[in-house]
Amino acid sequence: MRETLDRLRAEGRALIDGADSEQAIEQVRVALFGRKGSLTGLLRGLRELPEAERPAAGAALNVLKQELEDALLEKTAGLLKAGDAVAGAGVDLSLPGTPPAPAGSLHPLPAIVREVCDIFHGMGFSVAGGPDVELDWYNFTALNFPDDHPARDSQDTFYLDDLLLLRTQTSPVQVRYMERHRPPLAIVAPGRVYRNEAADASHAAEFFQIEGLCVDKDVTLADLKTTVREFLRLLYGADCTIRFRPHFFPFTEPSVEVDMRCFACGGAGCNVCGRTGWIEIMGAGMVHPNVFAAAGYERDAYTGFAFGLGIDRIAMLRYGIDDIRLLYENDLRFLHQFRGVR
Repeated sequence: MRETLDRLRAEGRALIDGADSEQAIEQVRVALFGRKGSLTGLLRGLRELPEAERPAAGAALNVLKQELEDALLEKTAGLLKAGDAVAGAGVDLSLPGTPPAPAGSLHPLPAIVREVCDIFHGMGFSVAGGPDVELDWYNFTALNFPDDHPARDSQDTFYLDDLLLLRTQTSPVQVRYMERHRPPLAIVAPGRVYRNEAADASHAAEFFQIEGLCVDKDVTLADLKTTVREFLRLLYGADCTIRFRPHFFPFTEPSVEVDMRCFACGGAGCNVCGRTGWIEIMGAGMVHPNVFAAAGYERDAYTGFAFGLGIDRIAMLRYGIDDIRLLYENDLRFLHQFRGVR
């Protein structure tokens, strides 16, 4: 047995010393310790020895096994160290590292949508949604638009067929939500809307709105004004200047427009504000009883208010953007200004 162990020790050492790669090391390991390896064969052969010789032979084999395993580990470590040295040869460690890829950031429009929704969420509103391709019923009829209303004309609205169109406002979400829920309720509904109009510094054929709706017993216009003022205070700060003025919308009565003093001219009048000194940012009012009836509510059982925010104009006011078209041109020189927006 001693002669066999000495021979195996010499053969194993020779194989290990001759291994010059990780693949060769693995082949040596299999040759020695694999299922059909030479050392494994000796360990299995212990049962054939006389019982009196087995303990000493087993101890000697275990010593040899540990010795060859340690030699394999040492050889592997040496090869790895040598490989690191070769890989590092010719590398100037004083050179600056490769800069990371530039981090992305939110486009200013979804950034504003997120911020507006967060503000209203803190005021008790939940977020709802609706389809961009809408039925004429939800976009116009259920919102109390008469059949001859100018907004129904193809010169203002993108029709897909007699029944379907690209929604011109996020107001259809009001009716869709009320059909599935009973008061009290308070929601905001962000989304993209479409209107067939020429683009200029403050208008676009495709833009973003956020619809708001609050319905309960005894909701008043004072609740609407308080909600709007608090929202704009949280968004722009306590010193923002706004005004409410009477208006008309088919789906609210009474109705108001909400304007903010023009950021570009400070109220003096310029191209951005149409020489008025004010920028319209919101239409609002008390929900018309006909809209309640279209949603399946009793006409006089509840009161509520609704509003629609122009997100693009909110972004223009927030970031000092003087042309709405910049938000849709995908010019990286422009968008890189908003890398810190989250």
